[in-house]
Amino acid sequence: MAKPQKRYVCQQCGSVASKWQGQCADCGEWNTLVEDAGAIVTPFQAKHNLQSGGRAIDLSGLDADVALPERMATGIAELDGALGGGFVEGSATLIGGDPGIGKSTLLLQAAAKLALAGKSVAYVSGEEASDQVRLRARRLGLGKAPVQLAAATSVRDILTTIGTANPPALLVIDSIQTMHSDLIEGAPGTVSQVRASAQELIRFAKERGTALVLVGHVTKDGTIAGPRVLEHMVDTVLAFEGERSHQYRILRAVKNRFGGTDEIGVFAMAGEGLTEVANPSSLFLTSRDEDVSGTVVFPALEGTRPVLVEIQALVVRLASGATPRRAVVGWDSGRLAMILAVLEARCGLSFSTSEVYLNIAGGYRVSDPAADLAVAAALISALSERPVPTDAVAFGEIALSGEVRPVAHGPLRMKEAAKLGFQRALAPAMQKAEKSALSVAGFSTLAAFVDHMLGR
Repeated sequence: MAKPQKRYVCQQCGSVASKWQGQCADCGEWNTLVEDAGAIVTPFQAKHNLQSGGRAIDLSGLDADVALPERMATGIAELDGALGGGFVEGSATLIGGDPGIGKSTLLLQAAAKLALAGKSVAYVSGEEASDQVRLRARRLGLGKAPVQLAAATSVRDILTTIGTANPPALLVIDSIQTMHSDLIEGAPGTVSQVRASAQELIRFAKERGTALVLVGHVTKDGTIAGPRVLEHMVDTVLAFEGERSHQYRILRAVKNRFGGTDEIGVFAMAGEGLTEVANPSSLFLTSRDEDVSGTVVFPALEGTRPVLVEIQALVVRLASGATPRRAVVGWDSGRLAMILAVLEARCGLSFSTSEVYLNIAGGYRVSDPAADLAVAAALISALSERPVPTDAVAFGEIALSGEVRPVAHGPLRMKEAAKLGFQRALAPAMQKAEKSALSVAGFSTLAAFVDHMLGR
């Protein structure tokens, strides 16, 4: 026989709980739960009491009027573009990136610009002393900005301080892994502490209309440290990417409830801080005075923004018996192996006795499948030592059958290429009919593309 199950009823609001607790979860009153001796039920009979313990909620249709959210433009066009127009009032934004990539520098610049524009801004650092932040601000030329600065790690202290007066328009917490809540046991940075601290801060931001920005640490594989639920709790997740050996930085919108995802902002690290790069293609294209085999320009697409990058390939023939090497920088090595296999099986080109090296110039990382045809062009050019024309770009997806498949936003890619002086495009046959300022050579199969490249 099933064990009887007791229930406890709140004497204040009438809600029912399966076990006693000090505070009622519905009304928040303390010591109001009392065991209902006449209502012991078995688990088979347990159900919600529809007569008490709940409140009616308002239901509305999808056609109800909705006001667009108010945004605060920071004045940093690349940051505002990645956010979809600026910070939204009452929203929570999480920004993550490798140590030293420039997260704190970017947020300090944004906070200073908003403060100089008349917005109230609070910057709370849990990793640095206030004087360290002041010295960075002076180095960036922002020492006179009226940003309210504090060094603290207690969530209760932070909310008590900023909750007593008018709430700030922007609150920056650097970083969430250093915060701790006295309601939860555990050291700062643990899963429970990160989740609880973020929940309290986000609830404050939603209730008071403050735009909240949380800085997050990343693990060695580049993901944001802490519980994955943290990314679900916030409205926007930004990933700050880049190689420390290169000056450029890319701010990528991974999640955005108020705008598009995969939008990017491009910055360059300079002595005065992070500077905007209005034409990111200039960072990833190398200037060549003469034709070089194994290089081709690919119009990549980041969200709605086209970026031209240079793909470089080198094929080195080995003596018989040596094991060939495959090295890739900035692209998926598995995708390279697939392209090589299709070139061998469908087009009769042999790479089995050659070492293959592939590089995306400038340290850029490409995940767009439209790069397949550009990679194939670079490999064919390097193998045959026939340069690709310097005024041509290439894009298209390659199937295992050897078919060249069309890709999204072809006209947008070609428009950006034409803007930078390119005159020809090597593309899938179906995109030859699309309106473009370029002269488009279309190919339906990879074999036809190889014949074109080799001048057959």
